Amino acid sequence: MGLLSASIWLPIAFGALLLAVGRDQNAGLVRATALLGAIVSLAVTLPLISGFDTGTAAMQFVEKSLWIERFNVHYHLGVDGLSMWFVPLTAFITVIVVIAGWEVITERVAQYMGAFLILSGLMVGVFSSLDGLLFYVFFEATLIPMYIIIGIWGGPNRVYAAFKFFLYTLLGSLLMLVALVYLYFKSGGSFDILVWHKLPLPLNAQTLLFFAFFAAFSVKVPMWPVHTWLPDAHVEAPTGGSVVLAAIMLKLGAYGFLRFSLPIAPDAAREWDWLIITLSLTAVLYIGLVALVQQDMKKLVAYSSIAHMGFVTLGFFMFNELGVSGALVQMISHGFGSGAMFLCSGGLYDRVHSREIASYGGVANTMPKFAAFAVLFAMANCGLPGTAGFVGEWMVILGAVQYNFWIGLLAATTLFFGAAYTLWMVKRVYFGDVANDDVRALTDINAREFTMLAILAVAVLWMGLYPKPFTDVMQVSVTELLRHVAAPKLN
Repeated sequence: MGLLSASIWLPIAFGALLLAVGRDQNAGLVRATALLGAIVSLAVTLPLISGFDTGTAAMQFVEKSLWIERFNVHYHLGVDGLSMWFVPLTAFITVIVVIAGWEVITERVAQYMGAFLILSGLMVGVFSSLDGLLFYVFFEATLIPMYIIIGIWGGPNRVYAAFKFFLYTLLGSLLMLVALVYLYFKSGGSFDILVWHKLPLPLNAQTLLFFAFFAAFSVKVPMWPVHTWLPDAHVEAPTGGSVVLAAIMLKLGAYGFLRFSLPIAPDAAREWDWLIITLSLTAVLYIGLVALVQQDMKKLVAYSSIAHMGFVTLGFFMFNELGVSGALVQMISHGFGSGAMFLCSGGLYDRVHSREIASYGGVANTMPKFAAFAVLFAMANCGLPGTAGFVGEWMVILGAVQYNFWIGLLAATTLFFGAAYTLWMVKRVYFGDVANDDVRALTDINAREFTMLAILAVAVLWMGLYPKPFTDVMQVSVTELLRHVAAPKLN
């Protein structure tokens, strides 16, 4: 078993163990086992960072063995600069989620923790799969644990939100399956994604493939106008579900554009770039305005995520290094910042049992430590220089200006909208006089919550002040991807 296989199957094994033997009567042991599994899974991913060669665009840590001989399907894993960081990020977020649910989840604890561990392994599988069918299996399998997490531990409308999440993302993926089968026959019976990258396809075939992939990945991102499942899912999901959904699951769709849409259908991608740019700018502008009028904290952060992910898809289709690298940095930084924002809103909900902004006011008076972390994460969400939220957005804006000044100008308006809705929420929730008895009765965060938020704060500041380790890993792979996309692939 190589490092990537260990990163996939260790958390799944721990999750399966908890599902098999975990009981609420032994909740303490269940939590400790889940935390051990999450930490071990994170430790396994760290050699990927230290052993990664930043000087090559080739796949690294490759594992390949025959899986289904009749159809030439391989268990084929590997990472490059486009995917490497998402493996440790997934494991890191899983540790945070286990800690976050430590005291909050009191029923079906083993099933809750087990579902997140299994989900973690499946998401790592998506980021590291180099076989098309294997990718599809992992991509679709991630729906199952998240569906269960929302449907069992979610809010009052959890069943509706879970069904909507499942149906939207499943239906979008069916066209992708058709595209994978077409590429299998077109390549002479191979599911190797790297072989598909080299296929000389006519423009009409590329266009059909591009929109088949678009149907799957745009829903997962989610792009406007197929974004409506996300606010419902976030509002009803438990805090840990919202964190994983925002920090990792949305990135699966964005990653799909890089691994499939751009390299397999490069001519179609350039032909239809205007459509993606238009939809991305709509997300940045319109969804920013929608976020301004939200009265529900989680819904506001959910709409904020849609706007930030619009930046990601915008950067991909600028076809320059600043845009693509900035979009990748934005994906990673959004994992830290948005996850932290959901943890903060969840921390307040656990105490007051209300997500309404009007239910709060003056929280900084009774929870000064918590408020300090919350304001830091809010600043990162605004794109304040020195925080992780700034780096990716600034790179994408520069890439957009390089592509077209007016597009860059429109993209930059997100800095105003982001600051407006985020600071408006911060002002009403955290500052001013204590608004009511619920806020007056609040107690500040304990050592567990402080440690969890402090780790995320360090990550947000580290990436904001020193993004070089992240950009160094992706630079050569981004350059190679753009060289590949620029070269005509027409038959």
